[in-house]
Amino acid sequence: MTAIRLHRHQAICLGTLLVGATVGAAAAHPTATQDRPGVSATPQSSPIPADAEIERFLSQAHILRTHGTKKGITDTLRATLSDGVLTHDAHIQVIDEYKREFRTNMGVEFDFRDSWMFNVAAYKIDRLIGLNMVPVSIAGRFQSKPAAITWWVDDVLMDEGARLKNKANSPEPLSWARQMTMVRLFDQLIYNTDRNVGNLLIDKDWRIWPIDHTRAFRKFTTLKTPESVSRCDRGVFARLKALQLADLTREVGKLLDDGQIRAILSRRDAIVAKLEGRGPEAFFSREVPASAR
Repeated sequence: MTAIRLHRHQAICLGTLLVGATVGAAAAHPTATQDRPGVSATPQSSPIPADAEIERFLSQAHILRTHGTKKGITDTLRATLSDGVLTHDAHIQVIDEYKREFRTNMGVEFDFRDSWMFNVAAYKIDRLIGLNMVPVSIAGRFQSKPAAITWWVDDVLMDEGARLKNKANSPEPLSWARQMTMVRLFDQLIYNTDRNVGNLLIDKDWRIWPIDHTRAFRKFTTLKTPESVSRCDRGVFARLKALQLADLTREVGKLLDDGQIRAILSRRDAIVAKLEGRGPEAFFSREVPASAR
């Protein structure tokens, strides 16, 4: 793809995002308006493109500038990209850390892994089961390092932490409750150890966007918190129940190892058994956002 010719005031740009999502070196520019990964400082009202279009954009667009972010534990950047038609931000994460033992005030985790690859795997599995909540994320490179390049969420009102602090409530409580139910179920499926109020974004339509899954996909075959699995969308349940090893290997075989993939299926079996044990009351039908269909 031909590089975009930059104007003089854009001379601060030191890199480009090339075909295959290779992001060149660029200077970091802290943002004064928004520092939450996944939150747009300049909300856009235009419809969200289809997943395939976003994937194409993230893989082919050029980087105009980057900004540091102030929140979050892992190294992360916000980048403004353009393909000559669309200009949009992306979240770039290069973390890929392994520790035999990881000690925190919560205890010790063995075989700890914190990896950008899990952001991409979470997106792919989300779409496999028809959840349609995780922002599009692709595998790419930034400054010669492998990275997750993730679509930056627009029109964000707040994160869950701010919602709780401000005691704000959705105008559609039933829709909200169902969304939160699905986030909890998804976190059990992927064994997410780092869900917190800062990585649940809420847009102007009160749609929830779960982001930052770099500490998921542990190899435990049982559910982390079984009580978090209570109900499920019928469509998601059907696709979850039908999920096969071949499906996961095809979609995330380059991101997860065999043990991680088989652990997902074991946890899936536990989720299915629990929901079926509850009977018809465990299932509901939610409206899937048009942008994710």
